Amino acid sequence: MQRYFVEPSQFGEREVTISGEDARHIGKVMRSKPGDKLIVSDGISREVLAEITKIEPQEVTAAIIDALVDSAEPWLQVTVAQSLPKGDKMEIVIQKCTEIGAASFVPFLSERTVVQYDQKKEEKRLSRWRKIAKEAAEQAHRSKIPTLEIPKTWDELLSSLSSYDFVCFCYEKENGQQLRDALKPFVQNLVSGKPYRVAVIVGPEGGFTEEEVHEAEAAGAVSVGLGRRILRTETAAMAALTCIMYESGEMGGV
Repeated sequence: MQRYFVEPSQFGEREVTISGEDARHIGKVMRSKPGDKLIVSDGISREVLAEITKIEPQEVTAAIIDALVDSAEPWLQVTVAQSLPKGDKMEIVIQKCTEIGAASFVPFLSERTVVQYDQKKEEKRLSRWRKIAKEAAEQAHRSKIPTLEIPKTWDELLSSLSSYDFVCFCYEKENGQQLRDALKPFVQNLVSGKPYRVAVIVGPEGGFTEEEVHEAEAAGAVSVGLGRRILRTETAAMAALTCIMYESGEMGGV
């Protein structure tokens, strides 16, 4: 069943309206008709099963049939902090990590970041990233769209680490601790029902400098490896997030 996100203001007491590209998607792409059912969420706290009553080119109206209980959102809130990679790799990270269960994304600039950051293009890029996150959340039947922050400097990222319960810093080094081993003490002490915030920090194509490693560890991050193979930056984010989701029980672990 198709799922769509709308603004809270689009919800009424007994009906909900879907507008813009989503309305066109319902009418032109899905070729839906009055009587067809869909799921609509405000991305915050309300999710309903609704039945289409009217389809217009720019707006679809649906009657609310029943309230649904959120069952797809991970109880562990994981932020993926990704040093800006080249090309469209950030789009891949956002799409796939949203499907896996990331709660938010924090792009950042580190010493070996190759991308030339252009503040003038920031809003356009953020708008595209948010659209990708929205579509991926719909595809994965999530109830919330991950948040996307504006790119941070390395120092800004480090200063934010104290707000997390656990921070893993993906960095390969000889005889280093692997992510699964680093997670065990944290996972064993989790209290059911309590919200926890976790951050995964992934470097650019050229990796982190030794100084950055020391600074991250001094700020409370735990340096971890992701196995014996060398992963691309976009793959590392997905692999680390999947490991955390599994070990916390979101994918049948623990």
